[in-house]
Amino acid sequence: MVNTPEELGAWLRLVLTPGVGPESARRLLAAFGEPQAIFGQTETALSQVVSAKQAQALQLMPDGCAELTQDTLDWLHAANGPGRCVLTLGDANYPAPLLDIPDPPLMLYALGRTTQLAALGAQQALAMVGSRNPTPQGAENARAFACSLAASGLTVVSGLALGVDGAAHEGALQGALQSGLQAGASGPLATIAVVGTGLDRVYPRQHRDLAHRIAQHGLILSEYPLGTPPLAPNFPRRNRLISGLSQATLVVEAALQSGSLITAKQALEQGRDVMAIPGSIHSTQAKGCHALIKQGAKLVESAQDVLEELRLPASPAQHALDLQATTHEDAPTGQDPERALLRALGHDPVGLDALQARCGWPTAQLQAQLLELELMGQVGRLPGGLFQRLGSA
Repeated sequence: MVNTPEELGAWLRLVLTPGVGPESARRLLAAFGEPQAIFGQTETALSQVVSAKQAQALQLMPDGCAELTQDTLDWLHAANGPGRCVLTLGDANYPAPLLDIPDPPLMLYALGRTTQLAALGAQQALAMVGSRNPTPQGAENARAFACSLAASGLTVVSGLALGVDGAAHEGALQGALQSGLQAGASGPLATIAVVGTGLDRVYPRQHRDLAHRIAQHGLILSEYPLGTPPLAPNFPRRNRLISGLSQATLVVEAALQSGSLITAKQALEQGRDVMAIPGSIHSTQAKGCHALIKQGAKLVESAQDVLEELRLPASPAQHALDLQATTHEDAPTGQDPERALLRALGHDPVGLDALQARCGWPTAQLQAQLLELELMGQVGRLPGGLFQRLGSA
């Protein structure tokens, strides 16, 4: 971890120098050691490792570097709140899984249970990614899978975005809480959020409370300096860290052009496994998952499938969650109109006319029963007048 203002300032200067990218910076570090040694070199010596233009740029202090150094020191020394630290490449506590990817961050900012950073290589982690605009079923799948997997001790890694990411983080926190895994400070992390901004801001704003809870029971990581706004190019780039921290990546729901497929591609390039949850053949949000499955991704239908793929046993807590869901699914129906309507809905989106043809109910009765199930959170209303059963309801 960065220990002195001088060390932090030198690292920030290296990262902020215009024209010096991560690859050039790693060459400089390999040649001269710590950043402070780099900036003690002559322009002639530097030009033996990088271009003449880069060597010249390294002789100058980047704009705003001193101010950012002080802001980062102030952030690190904040009196209250979760743990904070800045790790640099080669640090003893740097997450070991990231050292295996082609372009690990030179600097990594961490907020939360930072004492667990060094143990990330020993903890089993699964990346969960998907659409920012999932169907109700897709969001429920993300939450339910993450809940069961976290209950089995897996750390769920995602990107704090709207949609599937947020549902995965929420489910992981819920599963860890139900299983009691959050009780010990040395226990597995419930979830890790890798973000595309500086850690002094939360994006999107709707996830401010979620970010606070993740920092209490997991970690929030970023390679971007404090003050970095939500810039579009940063998000695809941070995806390599989501997959890189994990043994495998699970795509929950994704269209063909989804950024989640970028994460899946990066996972494959990093030698990680890729899994996908299938969906309706009529849903555009399932086509990305179907494409991955056609290309060889593991088709998974349950959290148990994921655990088996990773060769991990299910915990008693996860068995209990699965049993609860199965019991709910297979409950006797009798003359219960709610259960009968749920059976008629199936698991694909369906319109009112088609649903009425299946169950034979009068329109008024059908609409009233749908509204009741919608209020109970068992049915979702989709665009185009369609309805969809949620979860295992």
